[in-house]
Amino acid sequence: MRLRQIALVGQDLAACEADIRAILGLDYAYDDPGVGKFGLRNGVFPIGETFLEVVSPKQEGTTAGRLIEKRGGDGGYMVILQVRDIADARAQVAAANARVVEQADLQGGTVAMSHVHPRDVGGAILSLDYMHPWDRWEWGGPEWRQNVRTDVSTGIVGAELQANDPAAMAKRWGEVLGRPPTQADGAWRIALEDGGEIRFAPIKDGRGEGLGRFDVAVRDPAAVRAAAKARGKLAGDDVVLAGTRVRLVQA
Repeated sequence: MRLRQIALVGQDLAACEADIRAILGLDYAYDDPGVGKFGLRNGVFPIGETFLEVVSPKQEGTTAGRLIEKRGGDGGYMVILQVRDIADARAQVAAANARVVEQADLQGGTVAMSHVHPRDVGGAILSLDYMHPWDRWEWGGPEWRQNVRTDVSTGIVGAELQANDPAAMAKRWGEVLGRPPTQADGAWRIALEDGGEIRFAPIKDGRGEGLGRFDVAVRDPAAVRAAAKARGKLAGDDVVLAGTRVRLVQA
């Protein structure tokens, strides 16, 4: 089980994409037509072997649009984990009495996903996705590998969910994922493959529970912060993309 993709929601997709390109040094973004059935449009950026997505409502009444209204602006939307056995992952979700709001088995079972109801885990939509082979990622589009740029950013390595009760939310995510959380450095954490993690922290921005922060490994944090400052997208040491704080980690 590894952290493969983070999804953010932004009202102005073009502006969010421009910030990502200028600050994280990325270029190619896949416009996935599949999200149209949810009333959305999007851009998916490959960062090494991981992906950063921004979704934007294109009609009224979408889940993403309601989230923008609820949290008072752009913000974190979804945590997408890649699993090695989708049947086991789904059995764990069922055992934890969590509802699945969207499920699909595609292309002869080589692609599969389950979206867990955010009210049953807290903080964000959790998606458990299976791809065969392991290095495949359908949501990045057919040309993502040829368009990977790692001269500035090398990968997404963590997600931070803010909660009224971080310990309780961590316990619930652990039940759904089958991975008990541990407490270290004053925070609750669930360790994932490839050095990734999900953290649970107190609410810091007054916007309620949600995906408030994620970690990106970069080659020169100072240069990335300078690029963010030039665009008015720096908050302390964190970069801000689509209303979401980004913790920079030395690659």
